[in-house]
Amino acid sequence: MIQPAQAQAPARTATLSGLVRDRATQEVLPGAAISLEGTTLGTTSDAEGRFRLTNIPPGAYNVKATALGYTPLTRFNIPITTGNDATLLLEITAAAVQLGEATVTANRAIRVATSETPLSVQRLTSEEILTNPGGNFDISRTVQSLPGVGGGGTGGTAGFRNDIVIRGGAPNENVYYLDGIEVPVINHFATQGSAGGPAGILNVSFIEDVTLSTSAFEARYDNTLSSVLQFKQREGSAARLQGNLRTSFTEAALTLEGPLGRRDSAGLARTTFLASGRRSYLQNFFKLIDLPIRPAYWDWQYKVTHHLSKKTTITALGLGAIDDFSVAVPKESSPEKADILLRTPSFRQWNYTVGLGLRHLVAGGYLNVALSRTQLHNQVDLFENRDLGNEARRVLGTTSGETENKLRFDLNQIAGRWRWAVGGSAQLIHFDSRFQQRLRREVLDPATGAVVRPGVTIRFQNAIDFGRYGVFGQLTRSLGETERLTLSAGLRADGNTFTTTGNEVWRTLSPRLSATYALGARWNLNASLGRYYKIPPSTLLGFTLEDGTAVNKSNRYIGSTHYVAGLEFLPTPATRFTLEGFWKQYDHYPVSVRDGISLANLGGDFSALGNETVTSTGRGRAYGAEFFFQQKLTRNFFAVFSYTLFRSEFSGADGVYKPSAWDTRHLLSALLGRRLPKNWQLGLKYRLAGGGPYTPYDLAASRANFATTGQGVFDYAQLNTRRLTTFQQFDFRLDKQYNFRRTSLDVYFDVTNAFVFNNPGPPQYTFQRTTDGSQFVTTDNRELQADGSNATPVLLSDSTPLVVPTIGVIFQF
Repeated sequence: MIQPAQAQAPARTATLSGLVRDRATQEVLPGAAISLEGTTLGTTSDAEGRFRLTNIPPGAYNVKATALGYTPLTRFNIPITTGNDATLLLEITAAAVQLGEATVTANRAIRVATSETPLSVQRLTSEEILTNPGGNFDISRTVQSLPGVGGGGTGGTAGFRNDIVIRGGAPNENVYYLDGIEVPVINHFATQGSAGGPAGILNVSFIEDVTLSTSAFEARYDNTLSSVLQFKQREGSAARLQGNLRTSFTEAALTLEGPLGRRDSAGLARTTFLASGRRSYLQNFFKLIDLPIRPAYWDWQYKVTHHLSKKTTITALGLGAIDDFSVAVPKESSPEKADILLRTPSFRQWNYTVGLGLRHLVAGGYLNVALSRTQLHNQVDLFENRDLGNEARRVLGTTSGETENKLRFDLNQIAGRWRWAVGGSAQLIHFDSRFQQRLRREVLDPATGAVVRPGVTIRFQNAIDFGRYGVFGQLTRSLGETERLTLSAGLRADGNTFTTTGNEVWRTLSPRLSATYALGARWNLNASLGRYYKIPPSTLLGFTLEDGTAVNKSNRYIGSTHYVAGLEFLPTPATRFTLEGFWKQYDHYPVSVRDGISLANLGGDFSALGNETVTSTGRGRAYGAEFFFQQKLTRNFFAVFSYTLFRSEFSGADGVYKPSAWDTRHLLSALLGRRLPKNWQLGLKYRLAGGGPYTPYDLAASRANFATTGQGVFDYAQLNTRRLTTFQQFDFRLDKQYNFRRTSLDVYFDVTNAFVFNNPGPPQYTFQRTTDGSQFVTTDNRELQADGSNATPVLLSDSTPLVVPTIGVIFQF
């Protein structure tokens, strides 16, 4: 390696190291030039593609990698501190040919699309996640700044949740991959059968970057209808043991990394590790500020990487969580609100994913093999008046578990202008559940104690085991002497051993075609057409009647066809504009037999998705347009702006399209960041979403139902005909970095919802209570009748603002 000599190193200096690889073949690239923009500092990669640059004054830099025959790559806004050696993986792309006198790739430093997915793709670096205002180092919340993405506070879900809603699709239509291994659960307190929850599990200290594809998915990805999120983790330091401690009002997290085993002549180990543990303080913080929710959790994560040879790398990874969610009655609460809170179930959950991945380089490409296991256990309990453990007073009880063992492989190769990939997947799934819910309390004669009306309780338990499998192929070709046009075609087929038609794989043949045309050095025209399938969640497939009949076995794979076209403009290496239009057409969507309503019109909560009989007769459509602008760090300034206008509608048994639970119509997000002198950084973020739809209560049925079940009854004749007010949120963050001789300290102040905007939610049905909350207020001053006829109904507003101020520190050592 070559490193410029310096007359005298500063007293406090930092180090940058990493690896340079060919993005397409994964071959290491020796001789690549690495430089820090705005300085004379630079170095080159060695014979194994590694580089190391020392004696760097601490600060934030744009890191540039160049190599002969490759498009220059710039990683923006990289913080380099004295506390940890910064490590980067730089994957650069072979340069395209020239268009006359203009080079197609002249200003592509910020382009994130590939030939296979030429549009509807965004990328976030770990630096953007770390400094995202209101994000609290949560990747799921940071993703909500991107075009077409709704989430907590939007899409019909509660404001403190992380449900990721993409272009009007359900949260369970997304799939997540961690270093090529599928991870079904990325949030604490996840809804079983979905993935949303109040807080993310993934540790941002592990992340190299995050790529979000909202359409034009490669054929290698199965079971997705709305998006693919790929989380790429960095490798641990091969040179020294280091780490960081992050603590704040809401959590404490410790991360360690370093070499394992023997080192080579350069002092670098072939085996490295990353490991972390985190403990939540949210339950104590929310109690302090008198909020009713009490989310408590632990999580852990690790990654071990071993370079068996120059061509073969083995990776072991894992993550897991233990969750405990309950509610409490705030000091400032009305008797009616307290009554509703006391009727809220408690949730206990644990989950983990462990995996082993192998990457082996072959001539012109590479082979990936991944073996993983995921397990989730979910328990929900509700007792009358919080009389915990008294089975006679149990209202709801569910215990369910799901285990998935997966094997995936793919072979990827390049031959001239051709690029192809083939592969497959197989998995074994076990699901079991026990369910009990009291629909109606037993009514006794107060004088004789005789049963006037018997109670009604539903009980069932089930267990299913089945297999899933799939194969795919993808072919990509650049056309013409100047390679202006690139086409990519893929085909996938999936099957399973459980559903009635599961082995009829011709029913799930899913072709897709994408094209990108370079209009010039700065303009690209992109389009895609694709068919995608998703199997219904195990919570739905495993539902059985009390006699053990699996009534949902005849359900079909949910299908969706995407039509997308867009224009991309890259005026500078640090600036990007995109404009896209999309149409998503759904078929075979689950519809409730009980209510005749599409599950897409019902939304989700903390329990489980699909505990009922459904048919695959629903249809749906989501369509709209989105605009995106991104300015990477230039002159100490960076910015992101996105706006999406869309509609999301689904039909039930009546065949009539009605707004889905996520049909907010408008999504707007703006992020502004500024690097200030003396290692200060300021971040501002604003999000807006149109009012989500909701269904009003059937007041007569609710009056009769509430006295025995404690719940109102929705008027599904007016399904999603009402709308909430507009959701708004403004977040603020200020960071100050201190660099010492071998350590560093980042002190930050972060405020979520700094302007105290209300968090709109649908009203809640209840009966008015006396001031002390001990009795119901009745119209005749007598005891509440069993049919609620003498009650005083109340609709409570549910729009309390959630403001979370946080002061925290990150100590690197």
